[in-house]
Amino acid sequence: MQTLRKILDSHRFSRFVTTVILINAVTLGMETSAGIMERIGPIIHFIDYLCLSIFVAEILAKLLVARLRFFVSGWNVFDFVIVGIALVPGAQGLSVLRALRILRVLRVISVAPRLRRVVEGFITALPGMGSVFLLMAIIFYIGAVMATKLFGHSFPEWFGDLGLSAYSLFQIMTLESWSMGIVRPVMEVYPYAWAFFVPFIMVTTFAVVNLLVGLIVNSMQDAHSEEDDQRTGAYRDEVLARLEAIERRLSDSAAADQQTKK
Repeated sequence: MQTLRKILDSHRFSRFVTTVILINAVTLGMETSAGIMERIGPIIHFIDYLCLSIFVAEILAKLLVARLRFFVSGWNVFDFVIVGIALVPGAQGLSVLRALRILRVLRVISVAPRLRRVVEGFITALPGMGSVFLLMAIIFYIGAVMATKLFGHSFPEWFGDLGLSAYSLFQIMTLESWSMGIVRPVMEVYPYAWAFFVPFIMVTTFAVVNLLVGLIVNSMQDAHSEEDDQRTGAYRDEVLARLEAIERRLSDSAAADQQTKK
């Protein structure tokens, strides 16, 4: 059992599984090409089944080693669900979900400090981002109601109802063809429409979006500071452990000298 655990935890096995995941993702992409399937379809299906067999063997081995602790890891649960869907009879239409296993390549983040800092900052910023998204939803709702009331009659394709108005306002917020595509045609009918659209852009594009960026940047800085504190603490603990070892050696030497003198 310990041998199997060492194999599963080894970097060589992790690289092997990652390679299988990439191969499986390529074969799933090749299955979308009718020309390729006509030429080497059986080979692709064989490789796909071989990869699935390796995934099943990997999960069974992890279950054998970890038992119920297997389901503590989110990655393990993810793999279990994806492989389970592939094994359900008649679920081949969902087999492409196995390609999501390629997301396990994201484990490279754990060994790349800069990438880890970015992800940790993003995750830490999610609660604050939720509040900002709620604020943006309120602004969009108010803007959609106003735009529908003001411009819906003359421009029903853009502002005919709340959904169309919200989508048009989202396009305006992204600054994608907002002036020549939407605002200037509206201003030909409603000359003072700029008084609505310009403040909307100022609030959403330049204020709320930058607020999101600021939250993420602050979270990344906090994650960086926390990582530095952890490194400092680990170095301090290592130094203290060495000092304690030196003190024990000195004490043992002093005790040995006393025994020798006696």
